[in-house]
This record gives sequence, structure tokens and C-alpha cells, in this order.
Amino acid sequence: MGKIFFLGIIGTGRIAKRFAKEMQYVSGIELSAVYNPHILSAERFAAEAGCGVHTDDLNDFLSRVDAVYIASPHGTHYEYAKKALLSGKHVICEKPMSLCKAEAEELCRLSLENRRVLMESLKTAHCPGYHDLRRVIKDGTIGQVVGVEAAFTRLTPKNVREYTDTEFGGSFTEFGSYGMLPVLDFLGTDFDNVRFASVYAENGLDMYTKAFFEYYDPERGAGTEEFRNLRAEAVVTTGIGVKSEGQLLITGTKGYILSPSPWWLNSYFEVRFEDPNHIERHENPYEGDGLRYEIKAFKEAIESEKYGEMCGKDEITRAFIMEKFLSRRNKKK
Repeated sequence: MGKIFFLGIIGTGRIAKRFAKEMQYVSGIELSAVYNPHILSAERFAAEAGCGVHTDDLNDFLSRVDAVYIASPHGTHYEYAKKALLSGKHVICEKPMSLCKAEAEELCRLSLENRRVLMESLKTAHCPGYHDLRRVIKDGTIGQVVGVEAAFTRLTPKNVREYTDTEFGGSFTEFGSYGMLPVLDFLGTDFDNVRFASVYAENGLDMYTKAFFEYYDPERGAGTEEFRNLRAEAVVTTGIGVKSEGQLLITGTKGYILSPSPWWLNSYFEVRFEDPNHIERHENPYEGDGLRYEIKAFKEAIESEKYGEMCGKDEITRAFIMEKFLSRRNKKK
């Protein structure tokens, strides 16, 4: 039997509970400790998860684990991740890993310097269906990708963190990472412009946001304001308390890919062409909450010593876009 990695969980909310259950389906990784600065929350979570150690002492917690899963509120991710990396722990951190480009760059650097895996927890990136979709695009089946449209909206209750955290809550910080995944994957991180349009709730949080990405043709320049020479464009739509079609549409020069709602689970997508009778249907497994796929990828990265490979330009770019969005939103308040 291979080495057992002892993992601790920071944070005891909804996603942490699902993560703890999904760990049971990945061999070689064991829940060994739970941390929450509110000790009663840590105690309740540990009892439900069958974990013998719970604490509100972060140093004690880190001394008991090989790796850390960070599932605390968005604004705390950076400090917890930095502390864990400096303590020699591998880190898988809920999205968004950081809300600031400089912080994301620092975390990626610490990952390399301390020879520890740092991975943003974005389960879609690791599920079989998304791997299959990546392969189809890489094979050139739909030609050159010139457009990506990704939507993630949910009718979220108004008493939860997404609505009540007036500093870091809202629809784009909650769901924007999912939509940016295929945009940066298939169009790249070198966009020339990103702009936002939002509908705001009474407390100033965005309940509905569209992010528009523009990629100019480098050989023809940016053009004028009226005639922009685009190479590609993308739209990411997010919503809390509003509902729209949650699909992924990838437009190419030979055809297009349509992944119906909920595309982020990606158990099914179609490749379509000019001939409406020519449709390639792709079905892939998606087990449980899907978190087992990212847990397995995290474990394999540790075993393969992929220090720095799980954190790079895409993660830093997502943090930069989050920073840009929050700066804009804060000016509206």
C-alpha cells in the first residue's frame, strides 16, 4: 500500500462537508484534523465527518497534517494558504484562491520555493467530461476557437454568505472562476480588455454580472473604438438570486461545442457542425459531487512532486480579474 497523506480541513461550511464525504472515494488520503476559529463549529463538523481531531489552534492543526484543504470565506484564503505553505504543507484551496494578483503570484512562488503543491479547487477542471472536451478542442475538431460563452447562475437564499458578505460576496466572486476556466483554457490569458456589467442588490453586492473579454488580432492591432479587429471574444455570466440558461458554448471555425446546463458538471456535450444532422454526442461519468476528481488530482500531484505545476498563469490571471472586478464594484458603493 502507498503512503497515506493526512489532510486537514480549514472551514466547516457547505462545501467542506461535501469535500469530507468525497474524500472517502479516494484511497491514500485521510481526514486527520478540522480547524475553525469557532471551536463549536469545528467540534460539530468533526463529529459528523468522523474525524477525531478538531481545534481552534491553527499551529496545532498544521502540526497534525501533511496537506490542507481551505474552505473558509473568500477573504481568508490567502492568509491560510500562505501560512500552510510556509509550514511545509500541500494546499488545495477553494476558488477563488486569491482576490489579488500580487497575492496569487506570491502563493505560486511559495509553492515552488517550499516544494509543495498548491492547487485551486475548481472541480470542473478535473472531471472526465471536461478532459474530453479539452481533447476535442485540442484535436482541432471545431477548428480555431473564436468565442466562449459560459453561464453559472443559482437561486441562492438571501441568508447565506454569498449575499451577506458585503466585502467579498456576490455572484462574480462566487461563480466567476467557473466561467473563466474555459475562457482562459481555450482563448488564453493574453486578452486585451475585460469589462463588466452588473445588476446590484440593495446591499451593494452584484446579483448578476457579465464579464466581456476581448482578444485583438495582434497582426492588425487594436483598431479604432468603432472598428476593433478582434481575434476572439468571450462572455462569462454569473448570478445569485437570478436564473438564466447555464450552458457552455464554444464557437469555432469548423463547428461548435454545446454543453447544456449544468455545464460545469460536464457529463454531456455535443459537437455540432454546419450540417444539422452531423452531431457528435459525448457522454462521460460524473460521480457524486465531483469533488473526488479534484481530490484524486491533488493527491497524484503530491505523489508526482508537481510543485508549481498546479498553480500558474491561469490562477494568477483569475486573481487579477477578481481584483479588477472588486475594484470596480467597490467604486459603486
